[in-house]
Amino acid sequence: MLREATTAAATVPSARKLGLLMVLGTIAAVLLLLAAAEVAVRVRQYLKYGSTATLEEQFTVDPAIRLRIPVAGYSRGPVSVNRLGFRGDEIAVPKPANTIRVAFLGASTTWCAEVSGNERVWAYLVTAQLREAFPRKQIDYINAGVPGYTMESILASLKNRVAPLGPDIVVIYEASNNLTGEMRRLAAQRGIVADDQFRDLSWPSRYSLLWHLVEKNLKLLAAERIAQNPTARLEVDARTLGEHYRAVLTEVVREAQRHAKVVALATFSIQPRREQTQQQKMQASSSALYYMPFLHPDTVIAAFERYNEIAREVARDTGALLIEGERDIPGDAAHFHDTVHFTDAGSAAMAGRVGRALIASDAVRAVVGQQ
Repeated sequence: MLREATTAAATVPSARKLGLLMVLGTIAAVLLLLAAAEVAVRVRQYLKYGSTATLEEQFTVDPAIRLRIPVAGYSRGPVSVNRLGFRGDEIAVPKPANTIRVAFLGASTTWCAEVSGNERVWAYLVTAQLREAFPRKQIDYINAGVPGYTMESILASLKNRVAPLGPDIVVIYEASNNLTGEMRRLAAQRGIVADDQFRDLSWPSRYSLLWHLVEKNLKLLAAERIAQNPTARLEVDARTLGEHYRAVLTEVVREAQRHAKVVALATFSIQPRREQTQQQKMQASSSALYYMPFLHPDTVIAAFERYNEIAREVARDTGALLIEGERDIPGDAAHFHDTVHFTDAGSAAMAGRVGRALIASDAVRAVVGQQ
C-alpha cells in the first residue's frame, strides 16, 4: 500500500509537468507559425514591391516643427530619400545660381509608395520632361509629398522645409486627406459613426506586416458592410463642402507665391467615374470607402468634383497656374492602385499632364529664360 501511494503521488507532478510542457509546446508552435507567416508576408511584399520595410521605418517626427517627415538618407527597395529628407535625388544647398528648382507639394499621391522606384514617381518624370524641353538649363526638384499630409501639413512643410531651399516653381497636388477629414467630422456630428470609428491601426501593425494586413482587412470588411447599409450613409450636398479646404489651400498658394516665381495648382484625379457601372464605382472607391465607409461611391465622386471646383476657383482668385486634365488619367486598375494612388502607368500619365502644362506656360518659360 505504501509503494502504491508513493507511486500515485509521484505520478501527479509528472502529469502536471506533462500538461505544462504541452501548453508551452503549443504556444511555441503557434509562435513559430506566426513567425513563419510574418516571413512569408514580408517575402511576398519584397517580391511585389522590392522591400520588406514597414511604413513607419521610412518616417520620423521632426521635433522642432512637430511634423512627420521622411528619414533622411533612407534607402530600401524602391524608395530612396536624400540627405535633406525628401524622396528623390540629392540637391545642392544652397541652390546654385544657374539652377531652376521645382518643388512638388502633396501627400501620399505625390510620395507615390505604390510605384516601382524613384524614377517612376511623377515628380521625377515631370522634371525629366522639363530637362528635355529646356536642355540648356540645370533643373532639379524637391518631392515634398508625405503620406498623411493635409493642406495644413503642407503649409507647415512649405514654410519650414521647402521655402528655405529656394524653389522657382511650386506644384501643389492634394485633396484626398482634407476631404476625408471633412467627411469624418460630418459623419460624427450627425451620429452616423462613433468618434472612435476612425482610430488608427494598433501599434503592433506598425511593426508587423502580418498584423497590419489582418487588422486592415478586418476593418475593410467592416467598412464594406457599412457602405452597403443605406441607413448608415452620410447624405450631403456636395456644394456645401470644402470651405475650410478653400481657405487653407489659398493660404498655401499665397505662401508659395512669396517664395517661387510660378505656383501651379493641379486638379485631383481619382479612379471612380460617373460613367462607370455601380459595381465598377464600388470597386474603384474601395480605399476611399475604407476611410469613409458611410459614403456611397456617387457621393465620393461628387465630393472630389467639388474639391476640384474649389481648386479651379482658388487658382483663378490667386493667379496660380491651373493644371487641368484630371480625367486624362484613365479611371482603371491599370493606372490606379486604389481610389487615388497611381500605378507606374498612372504616375506616367500624371506626369504627362503636369509636364505639358508647365512646358506650355508662358510664366514657366519666362522663369527659364531668366535663369
